[in-house]
Amino acid sequence: MNLPTKIDPQAARAIGPLPADHPPVRVGKVGVLLVNLGTPDGTEYAPMRRYLKEFLSDKRVIEWPRAIWLPILYGIVLNTRPKKSGAAYRQIWNQERNESPLRTFTRAQGEKLAGALAGEEHIVVDWAMRYGQPSIEAVTQGLMERGCDRIVMFPLYPQYSATTTATVNDKFFEALMKMRFQPAVRTVPSYQDEPVYIEALARSIENHLAGLAYEPEVVIASYHGIPQSYFQRGDPYHCHCQKTTRLLRDRLGWDENRLITCFQSRFGPEEWLQPYTDKTVEKLAREGAKSIAVFNPGFVSDCLETLEEIAGEAGEIFRHAGGENFSHIPCLNDSDEGMAVIETLVRRELSGWM
Repeated sequence: MNLPTKIDPQAARAIGPLPADHPPVRVGKVGVLLVNLGTPDGTEYAPMRRYLKEFLSDKRVIEWPRAIWLPILYGIVLNTRPKKSGAAYRQIWNQERNESPLRTFTRAQGEKLAGALAGEEHIVVDWAMRYGQPSIEAVTQGLMERGCDRIVMFPLYPQYSATTTATVNDKFFEALMKMRFQPAVRTVPSYQDEPVYIEALARSIENHLAGLAYEPEVVIASYHGIPQSYFQRGDPYHCHCQKTTRLLRDRLGWDENRLITCFQSRFGPEEWLQPYTDKTVEKLAREGAKSIAVFNPGFVSDCLETLEEIAGEAGEIFRHAGGENFSHIPCLNDSDEGMAVIETLVRRELSGWM
């Protein structure tokens, strides 16, 4: 670690005078690290392959035996999927910034949280990605170099899964394992039933629907899926998703026919959590539904899975099967409602450190 040349004033008060030959130190600050899933650096073959290699090599994501999975990954997936994924990313790419929407929104969330906490002089906010750049290790190292001897790490996943929250925790603690001087740490837990989160989702839905020229007959809460085998081995994700939807129904005053839960983004030959979003959208249209809306409560930011897979592909499936009106409700992103969730949870975990 490259030590700074200036002692932080607060640190100086805390630790008192140092010996003349003591190396320069900077401590006394508290870091807040927001971590999202990840993003490729570009839509071309090489950056897409690099991103997919890191993502699909994660043992938390693909739990198959390595002897079976790695030949498939390197022999088939990484030779075919980068081109297909790159084409999908190009449809939703932020051309102005030359980056994915996920990076754009995560940066904005970090900047707005820093602004909300600006009155606390010893708080430093930064953001990272589990896969891709900026990496968890690099940003954690940077927070330490800025004097953060305490860090609150926030995996930006409302519902817990080993495939998301746990792998972010793994990578964060892996980074700490390389440090001689480690910070004190706290990790923000999942928040599938937090009142501020449920209220933010409800307001987002209400505001969006109020701007439509039609009334959706069904609203779908579409969560990213996981293989059923993961759930059967104890992953609580399915239960967390169902609880979020149930609390939203209560808040909105809707019944089980108006607001339903589905799961998207399945990959590979295994059975995943059901019902599947694409199959449900098609079934609704074929059964006579003319207007539906879909939102993604498991994603804090719009990304490939929400913009291309749902707003684009699912809408096409619905209309092709006979539906007429399809609307995708944006994620909370860096909206006032979304930032209220992040700030509330961060302030709670900072209790005693602020």
